[in-house]
Amino acid sequence: MYELIITEKPAAANKIAAALANGKPIKENSKGVPYYKITRGNKDIVVACAVGHLYGLDRKKGEKKWAFPVFDIEWQPAHETRKTAAFSKKYLQAIKKLGKEASEFTVATDYDVEGEVIGLTVIKYACKKKDASRMKFSTLTKPDLVEAYENKSKTLDWGQANAGEARHFLDWYNGINFSRALTSAYKTTGGFKVLSIGRVQGPALKIIVDREKEIKAFKPVPYWQIEMNGIVNKGDINAWHIKDKFWDKKEADKVMKNIKGCKKGEVNKVEKKQFKQAPPNPFDLTSLQVEAYRLFKIQPKDTLAIAQDLYTSGLISYPRTSSNQLPPKIGYSKILSLLKEQSHYDELCSSLLKQKKLFPNNGKKTDPAHPAIYPTGLAAEVDERAGKIYDLVVRRFMATFGEAATRETMKVSIDVNKEIFVAKGTRTVEKGWFVYYGSYVRLEEEELPTVKEGDNVDVKKITMHDKETLPPKRYTPASIIKELEKRGLGTKATRASIVDTLFQRHYVHGQKSIEATELGINTMKTLEKFVPKIIDEKLTRHFEEEMDEIRDGKKKKETVLGEAKKDIISVINDFKKHEKEVGESLKKAHWEAKDAMATLGACPKCKEGVLMMRKGKFGSFAACNKYPKCKTTYSLPSNAIIKPSKNVCKTCGMPMVLAIKKKRPMEFCLNRDCKSKHIEGEAGKLAKDIAKGNVERDCPKCKEGKLVLRKSIYGSFLGCSAYPKCRYTEKLDNNNGNKESNKKA
Repeated sequence: MYELIITEKPAAANKIAAALANGKPIKENSKGVPYYKITRGNKDIVVACAVGHLYGLDRKKGEKKWAFPVFDIEWQPAHETRKTAAFSKKYLQAIKKLGKEASEFTVATDYDVEGEVIGLTVIKYACKKKDASRMKFSTLTKPDLVEAYENKSKTLDWGQANAGEARHFLDWYNGINFSRALTSAYKTTGGFKVLSIGRVQGPALKIIVDREKEIKAFKPVPYWQIEMNGIVNKGDINAWHIKDKFWDKKEADKVMKNIKGCKKGEVNKVEKKQFKQAPPNPFDLTSLQVEAYRLFKIQPKDTLAIAQDLYTSGLISYPRTSSNQLPPKIGYSKILSLLKEQSHYDELCSSLLKQKKLFPNNGKKTDPAHPAIYPTGLAAEVDERAGKIYDLVVRRFMATFGEAATRETMKVSIDVNKEIFVAKGTRTVEKGWFVYYGSYVRLEEEELPTVKEGDNVDVKKITMHDKETLPPKRYTPASIIKELEKRGLGTKATRASIVDTLFQRHYVHGQKSIEATELGINTMKTLEKFVPKIIDEKLTRHFEEEMDEIRDGKKKKETVLGEAKKDIISVINDFKKHEKEVGESLKKAHWEAKDAMATLGACPKCKEGVLMMRKGKFGSFAACNKYPKCKTTYSLPSNAIIKPSKNVCKTCGMPMVLAIKKKRPMEFCLNRDCKSKHIEGEAGKLAKDIAKGNVERDCPKCKEGKLVLRKSIYGSFLGCSAYPKCRYTEKLDNNNGNKESNKKA
């Protein structure tokens, strides 16, 4: 007989086994599933792993597939309910087998709501036990794991378990019932399309659509600003009229008339102010995602995945936390001493360790399960993107212990014929914590020339700028995560995936900024009109708060779920009264969105029709919608997702198209003969010489073929003559003749 420790992932099982073993763990496997046998003291222990959720919720067998509302659901093996979870079957079988001979059970899954649900379902359904001991840890380092084992609780964290189960049930109730209702409504029109909306996805989509409405309704207002460029004490200075924005052009013209021809000005006031800039707070998950996007443009969901890998590698603490506080018990000096062993952090850590006391600049947010994200001090080889996130976590950790930075603002007022212009500058006087955060401190440093009152200013130029007010900015992948947190929607671990789901359902699109699609806008319009409760932000937030109360033991899971059922039944009853209208509206939204996604731009031949993307026997192509009157067609690449770019080529006026591959989207002109695709300069000469056979170059990849000139819809390039055996290509740079290789075997 032995103790069975259940972890969430294989990597965690390996770490825990190595940390707790007297000697070296014995690795065995059950049909390809690894587990570890160890001895600790006089006790035999087996450490096994799940792969995330081994169980998922589904309707009880015998329930009609498209019936709604449905609440009679149960936990079932994930591999039986989702095709994508087929790989989990062997892990479940391994745990069942190991559980039969175990006399004691310990859950060592991630210590959060989701981890508790994973542990609970495995213990309850795979191991047939009512409860288990619980290890609680924030890092996968040996000291923390040993402490977690020696001080494990005798029971599961039932507050987390009940809150987690409640969340899963709520998400299932809302997602399935409302999605079935939308699909059923669509079916009343004679068509069929599976439509879906989630408990948090609905309000999240509404936030994005509301911003889109603001942008579309926005009407720019003209205003004018007056800029003066001058020289003072041999230094350049740029200043703006003290009024800043002139909303009446006549007033701006009056100022310009007053200073026309002025060549001299005088400094009439110099103001300097110093202020302290406090160190940043430690990272919680949201602030890490926002900062990683700001600095590296890494998508929030990718940041979470990278951080999770760094955690399972033992390099950082558990990332799914909403705390921005670091408690003393983690051992600030110990971590800095370990980081000091990495050469690039040596000097910085040595500086911090000289401080008499170490106090992080903690924020106000807490998390009952985990502290803020921090490095463990351990080092390991990681790839480039993971290295960026790791370095960011390390430098943020160090920066929180730094001194406040001192910055100075300088405001210079310049009199030009009684018109006052103001120049502003800011410089760093004492770097403080900036030293530790390094290049991640991206603040403007604009130092003005040294001046004093009475100094003469030589006026070089005075310009009046015509401007317009700008519409509100669209959300970025990072700012929408921050907005959801601000409104109390979703959890730190789910917000990124919620936004990702909106992309997958084609409710939103965009790379740098998130734009609601016609489908998203019209779906939201339908829901707002007929079933507004589905997208009610207050109701969603209310249930989020109630789940926190379940976790704290203030409310019963059954009470909250009972309330949710009543609300869903009420919404469904209202929905059924307008089912036909909802269906027609959704169908219209779907087809309008489909047309919008297929429309590339005006037909350049007939000038009457528009070019639409079509699919034929030999792949995608663009054709005029006035066919057969107009038979204009253009081929489209088959190795990429093609989307309209809404731009026209500046060279030939043809519509531009976006080709989305694994890398960043590429915009190109539909016109194969567009002059923008002609290679000029040194690159053009090389291309012509190779095409005529005057120059021969061996393929640097296969050494067998010759480089030949090829053309595609993207433009000209060099490729191996042995294609498709060798797929080596070189991009010809139209600007300077440089080449970029694209090596593919």
